[in-house]
Amino acid sequence: MLDHVTIGVRNVERSKLFYDAALKPLGIERLYAEGEAFAGYGIGSKAFFWIGQREEPQTGTHVAFATEERDVVDRFHQAALAAGGVDNGVPGLRPHYHSSYYGAFILDPDGHNIEAVCHL
Repeated sequence: MLDHVTIGVRNVERSKLFYDAALKPLGIERLYAEGEAFAGYGIGSKAFFWIGQREEPQTGTHVAFATEERDVVDRFHQAALAAGGVDNGVPGLRPHYHSSYYGAFILDPDGHNIEAVCHL
């Protein structure tokens, strides 16, 4: 079981703006900061997704956030695009994963593949 994930970003201020907007439809908000280099996002008082300043770009990261409603996946995709993300897979069924897998994929400002998925 995961407790939290941290991904490296080149510009933490730009990434905070992106994630503030992209994660809002999922009910996830910025909860904490560790100085100017890290920010933690979560629900309630638990931060489970962190971004941290890195000098070198890191790519290949894939993080998926689960939701129980397909329209939330759609809203995530729209909000992330509006915040500067790049489409990496429009909202829709992905039956090659399983018959109810409904997901959307966005590349964040550092190229990380961020997904919202509904399994219902």
